[in-house]
Amino acid sequence: MKTKLIIITILFAVISINSQEKLPYREIPVMPESYTAQNTVARMIDGLAFRYYWSTDKLRSVDLAYQPKGEGRTCQQTVNHLYDLSNMLLLLTKTEFKQALEKDKMTFLTMRKQTLLNLQALSNRIKTSENLLEFTVIKEGKASITFFNIINGPIADAIWHTGQVASFRRSSGNPISSKINHFKGTVKE
Repeated sequence: MKTKLIIITILFAVISINSQEKLPYREIPVMPESYTAQNTVARMIDGLAFRYYWSTDKLRSVDLAYQPKGEGRTCQQTVNHLYDLSNMLLLLTKTEFKQALEKDKMTFLTMRKQTLLNLQALSNRIKTSENLLEFTVIKEGKASITFFNIINGPIADAIWHTGQVASFRRSSGNPISSKINHFKGTVKE
């Protein structure tokens, strides 16, 4: 009886692991062969998404509750902000991408997945654009938000906050895997 229980437990674990959906950005996608403005910006998004993937991988409830001393956000609030930034980037680049759930109905895992999918959609949209000027927001006949503002605004902010999540998890005793090569965007097996 004990042997059967062990076998059933192992089978359940194997089936559970194999049935988990693969999320994008476990590794950075293959580099494009040409350097264009679009490929360069898309690569920045891919690098952000790779770092986001690993800074949010296997976060525990204690990690999500971590808050530096003072008035700062908790790790979960920072993850929420990153989700909001990914949606802002979709909006600013006119990237239509359906959200699976409303934000207030998302768990940490569904928000993590949606943020990664948002970043993937953003990267793909930028790669296929003809000119980054198409993302300039025009109001009253004048450029009110240029693509440069998108880079130094929400893209840079998302990179900053992804680093905070990595720091928060280290502070709560759950550092990112040492198998990650941030320089190459790969994982050592």
